[in-house]
Amino acid sequence: MAQRRAGTVTVAEVFAMVQDDDLAKRTRGSQVLRAVPGCGPARVAAVMATCGVEVKRRVGGLGEAQRERLLAALAHW
Repeated sequence: MAQRRAGTVTVAEVFAMVQDDDLAKRTRGSQVLRAVPGCGPARVAAVMATCGVEVKRRVGGLGEAQRERLLAALAHW
């Protein structure tokens, strides 16, 4: 997630890494979203709730539709 914080990897790229990267697969979705500048715990929890994703859900366990909803929610920031 250090790459995400540095701005070298987008959230969409982290979601795409799930096929090849065990670290990305095991990382919680909330951690990925918290790495986005300006996203604190309250905002992340609200976005995940509106997208129908549990806060403790790991990126590897997200379905395609859930990933798309999260990316769409991020586009509004």
